[in-house]
Amino acid sequence: MGGHHRWGPQGRHAESPGDVRRRACRGVLRTEEQIVTVEGEGQGIYSGTVPIHVTSSGSTFVLTDPQHGNGTTVDAQNKTDSVLCTLLGLLCASSKAYASDDTSFGDGTNGNRESAAVDAHYGAATTWNYFKQVHGRDGIFGDGTGTQSRVHYGSNYVNAFWDGEKMTYGDGDGTNYGPLVSLDVAGHEMTHGVTEHTAGLTYSGESGGLNEATSDIFGTLVEFHAANAADPGDYFIGEQFDLAKGEGLRRMDDPAQDGSSHSCWSSSTKNVDVHYSSGVGNHFFYLLAEGSGHKSIGGRAHTSPTCDGSNIAGIGRDKAGKIWFRALDVYMTSGTTYAQARTATLNAAADLYGAGSAEQGAVAAAWTAVNVN
Repeated sequence: MGGHHRWGPQGRHAESPGDVRRRACRGVLRTEEQIVTVEGEGQGIYSGTVPIHVTSSGSTFVLTDPQHGNGTTVDAQNKTDSVLCTLLGLLCASSKAYASDDTSFGDGTNGNRESAAVDAHYGAATTWNYFKQVHGRDGIFGDGTGTQSRVHYGSNYVNAFWDGEKMTYGDGDGTNYGPLVSLDVAGHEMTHGVTEHTAGLTYSGESGGLNEATSDIFGTLVEFHAANAADPGDYFIGEQFDLAKGEGLRRMDDPAQDGSSHSCWSSSTKNVDVHYSSGVGNHFFYLLAEGSGHKSIGGRAHTSPTCDGSNIAGIGRDKAGKIWFRALDVYMTSGTTYAQARTATLNAAADLYGAGSAEQGAVAAAWTAVNVN
């Protein structure tokens, strides 16, 4: 599937040009030498003190995780990729491995370059665990192979992206945004890889909106699944690195509150940036999981209206997540539209909970509530 899946413009909602030619050697994360798994500890900027898997080589410990496909976390040294890297995999920014003489990484501050790496390393492992434990999927590629996370990419770079091979995180601008390594963003970017290797949703039009919504949905579910007291689950996307407002770049309960996203489907939805058209899918999922109206989730006020004035009762995020994943994995294809996503999720709900079940009825009601019929 083409294009970098970026967090969004100006660093926030812009899609990079060109198709990404997949690099041929993601297997470089595996070596013939024996890898010794070591239980380490990290202090992330957002995740707090967390257990991490590292490996040892003599008296040196590095951020390579054999428990999750030998995924690595490296320092991009504030360099950026060339156009040739984007298109051909050539002249890419050189990265530096994190190495320590003990098993502790980071100190929780942005001044320590290891701290952002801890968040990314923890985020990759936590996302892997979510997909494995909840959906039975063995990593992004489904084959047990891990991937790389690059942190400290570029200068004042307010973005993060999946490029078909690895996750990359900028440091933010230091004023309005901090490093984009929060758990929901790690889950978001890694999910782009899962989508690429399941439905393959094309990154434009309504299928592009569904692609972005899928990443927001599972990034959010990863946050809930982690049950990390330092970052309680909620339906705000990127709130941790939003230094100015603490609200994030998007919200799923009422996406239109950001002034650009579509909470309700219309004939113009296919024409807006995929980060804005994703609002329809995000709103549907929130209603399906949590229902309409007012509530506090993760210590934050959430208010979700419906487009038709109906009252929706949620079925819970666990069931909603399983329905969305089965729809993605079994029924959605590269060009799926919102109307076709309705059919896909109805089929998935019937498979999981039975035709005519309350869960299938809730799927239908939630789609109707966002004008998808």
